[in-house]
Amino acid sequence: MRAARLYQFNQPLKIEEVPDPIITNPTDVIVKIGGAGVCHTDLHLIQGMWDHIVSTALPYTIGHENAGWVHQVGSGVTTVKVGDPVIVHPVASCGYCLSCRSGEDMHCPELKFPGLTVDGGYAEYLKTSDRALIPLPKGVLPENVAPFADAGITAYRAVRKAAPLAKPGTKALMIGMGGLGHIGLQVMRELGNADIITLDIDKDRLNMSLDLGATHAVEANDGAISQVRSLTNEVGADIIIDFVGTDQTHNDSLQMLRKGGHYFVVGYGGTVTVPSIDIINNEFSIIGSLVGNYNELYELMELHARGKVKLHSSKYSLDEANDVLKMLEEGKINGRAVLVP
Repeated sequence: MRAARLYQFNQPLKIEEVPDPIITNPTDVIVKIGGAGVCHTDLHLIQGMWDHIVSTALPYTIGHENAGWVHQVGSGVTTVKVGDPVIVHPVASCGYCLSCRSGEDMHCPELKFPGLTVDGGYAEYLKTSDRALIPLPKGVLPENVAPFADAGITAYRAVRKAAPLAKPGTKALMIGMGGLGHIGLQVMRELGNADIITLDIDKDRLNMSLDLGATHAVEANDGAISQVRSLTNEVGADIIIDFVGTDQTHNDSLQMLRKGGHYFVVGYGGTVTVPSIDIINNEFSIIGSLVGNYNELYELMELHARGKVKLHSSKYSLDEANDVLKMLEEGKINGRAVLVP
């Protein structure tokens, strides 16, 4: 099969022929990829940012947002059959540890993470576990939903944590209306009751956010902090969900958060720096949020099937992988990009 593989950090992927994955365990499933989402994490992997965390031996195939059709199953698989359209939760977990039994598979100490720790979906076929598969609702095509497998559930998980706090009369600020943010906005619209303020550097994304249900849209510039504070009656937002995660957004968020407010950090790359006295005096809650679990992916797919959460995406061939990654790095992708082998 053809695959896009990482041979060296900070170098383009090499698109080449590699052996097809094979069944080695009774619960293995081989998925024929219908779509593989292109994520900022893929850029971070290429840049070596994750090397000290996962230390995956090079070369390997990246791609952790995957959907397609069941191609082959192990002898113990009973939940799906060949030909079924599926979306792939990003981790294949053991199923037996306390994290798995509590439904938080992404904390499994034995997990395999296609695209990070083992070969991923920038390829024609992907090996995963039957535990990771969710059958797609009728009429939903894999290439149209692949980014929900990571971007979608990452946004969903953060908003699901914040939604109980988003009561009528509260203000929720959502930073970054790109691939994650435009999904998170729609989820907040469905699960919460706060007035939603969006913040982004791109006017087209801000206009899209208003179409998707935002109450106010603020352009990220020198006057953004004062504008957000004005929209929140000078007290700051009750909830901030940061899908960007730079030093700038961290610092700005702490100036736009009200006393007793909750700051959810989803994007990464920067450093949150705040004096402990400020955390105490303001009773700030700073919460990290990882990729969502299996149930959250299931719930998100149900919302999508009902037309409640839409994905803005553009599709490209596998051969265009390096060009698409460059476009993503330069901020030229609006929504999500999907590679279709």
